[in-house]
Amino acid sequence: MSIDLAVNVGGLKMANPVTVASGTYGYGREYAEEIDLRLLGAVTCKGICLEAAPGNEQPRIAEVRAGLLNAIGLQGPGVRAFVRDALPFLAKLGVPAICNVWGKSVGEYAEVSRILSDAEGCSAIELNVSCPNVHGGGAAFGTDPATLADVVRAARAATRLPLFVKLAPNVPDIAVFARTAEAEGADALCVSNTMPAMLLDIERRRPFLANVQGGLSGPALHPIAVRLVWLVSAAVSIPVIGMGGIVTPDDAIEFLCAGASAVAVGTANFVDPRTPLRVIDGIRDYMARHGFTAVSQIAIPH
Repeated sequence: MSIDLAVNVGGLKMANPVTVASGTYGYGREYAEEIDLRLLGAVTCKGICLEAAPGNEQPRIAEVRAGLLNAIGLQGPGVRAFVRDALPFLAKLGVPAICNVWGKSVGEYAEVSRILSDAEGCSAIELNVSCPNVHGGGAAFGTDPATLADVVRAARAATRLPLFVKLAPNVPDIAVFARTAEAEGADALCVSNTMPAMLLDIERRRPFLANVQGGLSGPALHPIAVRLVWLVSAAVSIPVIGMGGIVTPDDAIEFLCAGASAVAVGTANFVDPRTPLRVIDGIRDYMARHGFTAVSQIAIPH
């Protein structure tokens, strides 16, 4: 029996359905000595904005029970420095590069998308409209359907590349936002981002993070994310990339069963950089056990 792990996610062809989650993998080079990046389905970069962003004050990361709390604040060098210094490495890798984009205005989302579209090495754009850790950006654009529509429409007009939208988990009805993004031209949806959360220092009697709140990721988020993938995949006809708390191959397979076309490994990369490769092997083994020849056969009918 021939098993085909290849998937086409909104026009992005991947040799297998496993990428990494933005914000956990730098710009790829950071992990190049740990694993063979060419074995991934795609590399997803940390958030890129128009100008350099310093991020939030320290402390901005904390381990919590069954997860990780971060308030990095989308620190980055700006899109032009990214294109000059980081993108050439990805362009030579031979693996699709998904560039995560955020902005402080609709116009910034469009401009960054345009610049990346004109640069060699960017294979797809992922609009981050759901990060809870920045002020004046991120989640400010992903928790109102009308504003989300404006961002997706502007980015769609600015790029010919596959356009993905990373949805917020903390909205009343995620299906509304999924259908809005689809209607405005999104080619795929990423579900989902971190969940707003906080940690208190009970001895100092104050929030632990300098930003007060951060985003919760890791195993604690997984059952929530599986539900959201199930709801979104039933609401739209475009592909879904499932993410949130993947530690084992079984976690990833749950997302594929829920209707995802691909998955992204995030926080687990900090614990074991080889996690994405174990997930790829586990998906292949699962397909062999169940007699599946294509990844799409894993999905449970809704």
